[in-house]
Formats: sequence, structure tokens, C-alpha cells
Amino acid sequence: MSTLLQILVELQRLKRLDRTGWTLRGLPNGTESVAAHSFGVGVTAMLLADEFIAQGVTINVEQVLRMALLHDWAEARVGDMPRTAVTYFGAEVRKEAESAALADIVRGFSEANVYRDLHEDYEQRGSLEARLVNVADVVDLLVETLALERAGARGLDEFWDVAKTADFQLEGAALRIVTELLGSLLNARNEIG
Repeated sequence: MSTLLQILVELQRLKRLDRTGWTLRGLPNGTESVAAHSFGVGVTAMLLADEFIAQGVTINVEQVLRMALLHDWAEARVGDMPRTAVTYFGAEVRKEAESAALADIVRGFSEANVYRDLHEDYEQRGSLEARLVNVADVVDLLVETLALERAGARGLDEFWDVAKTADFQLEGAALRIVTELLGSLLNARNEIG
């Protein structure tokens, strides 16, 4: 089997891999897959990048979209580790495991270095593009949380803490856009009866 086909087959797992955080909070299997989350992150990142550009912020949209699509590929090998796992394993161990898994997934592919570099940039939040994708990751989580709470789910308060405390290392127009979006999310949540 060609390397390209091997990668595609392996990444299919993400369509069926549940996001663990929902399961740990008593929501049913199938609430959200890693692939569904990645779609949400991609859409959010694209819209944010367009808004950044409209407000005069220079950003590489192709890099943003590539990073958004691959930011969770490693989970095809290591599973979806919830934030609580970091308490036990440590953030560095998680990052090392995910970087190694991503490297193994793309090993032998002609553009493997490109994918490894994008993943590393995302993990280190080294570029504005990586920080935007991190924002998109959080925003997609909060949009999903909002949808679940609107449908009656409770006990998800901890997910909202990041909207109040996150430091995405942004400034100027980028910070203003993200602050306004997070504020809108919090207002929408407050409207739930």
C-alpha cells in the first residue's frame, strides 16, 4: 500500500474516535468525534483568519488551514487525551507522545517534514497562525459545549473557564476579535434558562 493511502486509512479512525471529555462527563458515545471537532476547528480557523485579514492583520491562511486540519492527527495513534490526563501524565509527556505519533503517521511521505513542522509550530504556539488555530480549537470546544447545554446537558461548567482565563498571546486587532468572540459565547451561554 502506498504511504499516501496508509495515511488516509489511518486517519479514518478519527471519524469514529469519540472526544473523551464528553464521555467522561456522562454524555453518550457518539456525542462528537475527533474528526467532527477537527472540521469545527478548520471552519472556525478559516472564519477567524478572514476576520483578521479584514481588520488588517497579516496571516498565512493556507498555513492556518493545514495546521487546523492536522492538529489532532496524532490522536489516531494515542487516542483523545482529555485535559484531566495532563494532570497525571504532564503536558510535556503528552506533547512528546503526540509529536512522536504524528511523525510515525507521516513517516515516508514526501512532505513529512512539512507536517511535522506544522504540528510542532502548533504545539509551541510559535507563530500567529498557530495561536489562531489554538483559539479556533478552544472556540470550537465552547461552541460544542454551548450546543450541548442548549440541548439540556449540564455539568460542563469547567469547559467555560478557558473563556475567562486563556492567554492566547495575541495583541491589537487579533486580540480584540478573539475577546469579542469569547464574550459573545459567554453571553449566549448566559441566555440559557
